[in-house]
Amino acid sequence: MLRTLIVASFAATALFGSLDPAAAQIKIGLISSSTGQISVVGIPQKNTATLLPKEVGGVKIDYLVFDDGSDPTQTVQQVQRLISENVDAIIGPSGSPNAASVIGFIAEAKTPLLAPVGSAAVVLPMDEKKKWVFKTTQNDDLIAAALIEHMTKTGIKTVGLIAVNDPYGENWVKTFGALAQKAGINVVATEKYQRADTSVTAQSLKILAANPDAVLVAAAGASTILPQITLVDQGYKGKIYQTHGAAAPDFLKLGGKKVEGTILAASLMLVLDEIPDANPSKKIATDYIAAYKAAYGVAPATFGANVYDAGLLLSAAVPEALKQAKPGTPEFRTALRDALEKTKELVATQGVYNMTPADHSGFDQRGRVMIVVKDGGWHLLQ
Repeated sequence: MLRTLIVASFAATALFGSLDPAAAQIKIGLISSSTGQISVVGIPQKNTATLLPKEVGGVKIDYLVFDDGSDPTQTVQQVQRLISENVDAIIGPSGSPNAASVIGFIAEAKTPLLAPVGSAAVVLPMDEKKKWVFKTTQNDDLIAAALIEHMTKTGIKTVGLIAVNDPYGENWVKTFGALAQKAGINVVATEKYQRADTSVTAQSLKILAANPDAVLVAAAGASTILPQITLVDQGYKGKIYQTHGAAAPDFLKLGGKKVEGTILAASLMLVLDEIPDANPSKKIATDYIAAYKAAYGVAPATFGANVYDAGLLLSAAVPEALKQAKPGTPEFRTALRDALEKTKELVATQGVYNMTPADHSGFDQRGRVMIVVKDGGWHLLQ
């Protein structure tokens, strides 16, 4: 009888691994674009890796951090490497094109991806591949609806749209166009440009020729600035709107007086001092900013908060997944995906997450505020 019990015990250990959580370890990959064209987005994301939880549910977490140089090809290579390392989840990458390029690999490996990117196209429309992706930023339609509401209230009837030619810009052209039409706003010109372009003179002249009441720039990171300063230099006097992709210190620093008066819908982190203390996200955002400043001497861009929120989502989901399986197994990755999808009322730095099988972003109106650039800084739009 004793021999039978010992053999059974060894067999169970071989099948399930140690039952002691302290003997297990969770491996999380993190890919950012801390160099290259979108480094303004990737640097605060890479830096935030040091602020992520080191232990959850009594289990230590090991982070494998990579820089893809803003290159989708490198992103694919690094995702494949992380999958071969048997990671339990991946946070990243920084860019929408980069995230779009790895969805198939993520789905095949059945490994959850927490994508801190702008384009809702990585989670919508939901399908068997995208069900493994969770997005930690506001979906385009949530931001677009806020911009259109402001346009409607201020009497704007025509809009010129200039968008970066990648999945982020493409989804904005589609989403904004549909919502604008419903609101009775006519998009009179649509122009596109590349992230690496050093001139958008031709595109801006076509927008000026259409004489719109307002212009919307749909881009992220450093590529948000060139279209706006070009329009201003060419004499455009109408209102200029930006998406949440412009929510970075460099937008103010490099844009200077030429971005004064810009309106955008974005994270409350930009105007935290003006947010009421009763807002549940204020304390979490304040604590994150303080920790980042202590580590790096400067305040983070909101892009870093998207990675920090990924850590909060994992912290809530991991204990549930541990009830089902051991880290490093397909069963654990599936249980982690299922737990992420059941996230309810999780307060984070930029809003409150409520995930569903159809919605892997989870933000509602608590995930945005209207902001205006005034006197060289971000301010709540009154």
